[in-house]
Amino acid sequence: MTVAAVESLPGLAALDAEGIDAFLAGRTFPLAEGDRATFVYRGEADRVNLRHWIFGLPSSQPFDRLEGTDLWVLVQPVPLQSRLEYKIEVVTGGEGRLILDPLNPREARDPFGVNSVFQAEGYEEPDWIRHDPQARPGSFAEVAVDSAAFGGPRPVRIYLPARFRRTRRYPLLVAHDGEDYVRYSGLKTVLDNLIERFEIAPMIVALTMSPDRLKEYGADPRHARFVAEELVPVLEREFPLGRTPAERCLMGASFGAVAALHTAWLYPGRFGRLLLQSGSFAFSDIGKHRRTAVFDPVAEFVNAFREKPDRPAEKIYLTCGRYESLIYENRSLVPRLQEAGLEVRYTEARDGHNWEN
Repeated sequence: MTVAAVESLPGLAALDAEGIDAFLAGRTFPLAEGDRATFVYRGEADRVNLRHWIFGLPSSQPFDRLEGTDLWVLVQPVPLQSRLEYKIEVVTGGEGRLILDPLNPREARDPFGVNSVFQAEGYEEPDWIRHDPQARPGSFAEVAVDSAAFGGPRPVRIYLPARFRRTRRYPLLVAHDGEDYVRYSGLKTVLDNLIERFEIAPMIVALTMSPDRLKEYGADPRHARFVAEELVPVLEREFPLGRTPAERCLMGASFGAVAALHTAWLYPGRFGRLLLQSGSFAFSDIGKHRRTAVFDPVAEFVNAFREKPDRPAEKIYLTCGRYESLIYENRSLVPRLQEAGLEVRYTEARDGHNWEN
């Protein structure tokens, strides 16, 4: 047991099993104490590890066992205002299993399952992500796009704002991985809240999905054609949309951000706004990029874009987590965009590559 771990739980080393029960019952874990987190696990095991997705830290970090007990402790420095998603690995008989933290009720979901969540001191969830019973809810509609680019129909779900009227025109937001945004990022709740509070205009949102997103979102000209030449014209026929580029926005996260930027780049003047979150903007200043082969077409596009960014949009909002492996690529894109004369807003969060971020 490390000295730091014992000091993080004063008097614990002198407690018996009953005392440990009482100690744990009165606290919420992990403990957030200034700029450090104390993770605790109780149970028989050969080893216990913290497994997380925070770039810059070892992906597996061992707990220390309190001598003579079944209590395991890990003290980890964590900057203030941070948020971490993690699991606990329990190793017994040479086999490990990943579990949610039994002492932590806070969880987050993503397409791969559920993770436990640690929020450091100073971290605050914005109130507009929580369901507001006073906010009038939007509704959903369905459209089918007969896509020549992809050789078949593509269903798209459409968010319509509360009090939708055919007699007025609405800005359009195309959200790549839109169903995932709704399921894991609370997009509908966010839209309902912000529209109700007059913080954003009532808008129509196309929730696009891809059956092969790493290929189709990876700077694939077919996808750009689908959005610009097929999806938008269908939406113009079905819904009362605004006609100016300033009323058209593309949004995406990770490979979805690549797809949004690539589409706007291939169709300049069509989309005046871009919201790019944690973009997978692989590139290389010399030689080959350092990522897997699936990034090859992405790097080819981003290299070309960095050489000649032109003006894919008028305004771009770029965000990324500081604890993502993509932080360097996103930071490096900002001056290129500014040099091209675009209005750019860039923000970072103390978080990793996940949907809640």
